[in-house]
Amino acid sequence: MIGGIGAIQFKTAVDGAEQASPGLLQGGIGTQASESVGSSFAEVLSQAATKTVNTLQGAEQMSIQALKGDADTRQVVDAVLSAQQALQTTIAIRDKVVSAYLEISRMSI
Repeated sequence: MIGGIGAIQFKTAVDGAEQASPGLLQGGIGTQASESVGSSFAEVLSQAATKTVNTLQGAEQMSIQALKGDADTRQVVDAVLSAQQALQTTIAIRDKVVSAYLEISRMSI
């Protein structure tokens, strides 16, 4: 079954609700100290990765239910397409992060 991505450790939310930094997502410029903005960015990435893993696990469970005859074909297709979209988005974000890292590493000091 799908467990995690590499060596990333995921933290589950206490109440199950998704939280985001209000200053960054509501169109405002973050006014907090750089350390707290950095941790907020890490939390947002962690939540996005957790949501992607949950989507993949849900699609996997739906596929297993379909094999048992407990799920409708449309539900399975919707779950698999949603998982595919989430995975493609995650891969695109990873590619951008790697590209940015390589660009920064090539800068001369």
